[in-house]
Amino acid sequence: MANDVKFVVTGGAGFIGSTLVRTLLSRGRVVVIDNLLTGHEANLKGVRGQIEFHNVDIRDAAALDPVIRGADTVFHLAAIPSVPRSIDDPVPSHQVNIDGTFNVLRAAANARARRVVYAASSSAYGDAEVLPKTETMTPSPKSPYAVQKLLGEYYASVFYSCYGLETVSLRFFNVYGPRQDPTSPYSGVLSLFMKHLLARTSPTIFGDGEQSRDFTYVEDVADLCWKASQASGVAGKMYNAGNGNHYTLNQIWKLLQQMEGVSLPSNMAPPRAGDVWHSQADTAAAIRDLGHSPRFTIEEGLRRTLEWYRGAA
Repeated sequence: MANDVKFVVTGGAGFIGSTLVRTLLSRGRVVVIDNLLTGHEANLKGVRGQIEFHNVDIRDAAALDPVIRGADTVFHLAAIPSVPRSIDDPVPSHQVNIDGTFNVLRAAANARARRVVYAASSSAYGDAEVLPKTETMTPSPKSPYAVQKLLGEYYASVFYSCYGLETVSLRFFNVYGPRQDPTSPYSGVLSLFMKHLLARTSPTIFGDGEQSRDFTYVEDVADLCWKASQASGVAGKMYNAGNGNHYTLNQIWKLLQQMEGVSLPSNMAPPRAGDVWHSQADTAAAIRDLGHSPRFTIEEGLRRTLEWYRGAA
C-alpha cells in the first residue's frame, strides 16, 4: 500500500489507539485526533514525530471536517470508555460516545472516506446467560455506556445503508496491555492489578471475583482493526473482537501473584452497578470474515504488560 494513504485514528493517544497508530505507521500516513481527556501524549512517545497530531474534540463537528478530509480509513476509537463513569456522570459520556460518533461518521461520509472501523463494546450484550456471546444475540445493555456504544453500531450500519460509507464495527472485549492508565478510579481492572502488584498492595475486587472476562491483548485488537479495514464483503457489519476465552478476576489475580512470587489477598467490595457478570466472545465470524488470529495467550499478554508497567514505574 502506498505510503501516502491517509489513516485517521480518533482517540489515537489512548492506550488502544496508540497501539493501533504503531500498527499503521508502516502502511501509510497516520493522523491522530485526540482531545487528551482520557488519552495522553506520552502514549505516543517514540512515534510522535512520525504522525500528524490534532488536539480536537470529536464533539466539535466543524473541527473534524478538515482533519478527516482525504482519509482512506477512519479508525474511530475516541470515547469516554467506562461503565461506572457513564453511570456517575452520564452527560459527557452521551455527548462524546453518541454525538461525537455521529460527527465522526458524518465527517467521514462528507470526506468520501473509503471505510470507518468503529470501536464498539461487548457491554452491548449485557448479562446474557449463554456463553460465548455471538453477534446474533439480542443486545441487552445494562449501563448508559453500553447503550451509547450500541447506538454507535446502529449509526455505523445506517451510514453504510443510507450514505454508502463502508463501516465495520468491532465489539471490544476487555482489552488490556501496555500504556493502559491505572491512575483513574475508572481504570480497567488489569491496569489496577498491575499497579497493586508492583506496589505490593492488595487490590479491591468488586463482587466475589468470580465474574469472568474475555481479556484480549491490545496488539491482537490493533491487528484486527487493520484486518477489518481491509476485508471485503463486510461493510455495514459488526464482529466480536475478543480472544474466545474467559477468566475470572480471581484467576487473573492468582496468576499475577504467581508470576511475581508474592501473596497479596484481594479486598472484596460490593458489586458495582452496570457491571456484567460473564463475558466471552464467539470469534468464529471474525476468524471467517476478517482473518482474526489472536497471537497472545493470557500468560504472554500479562507478562508483556507487567514488564511494561515495571519499566514505566
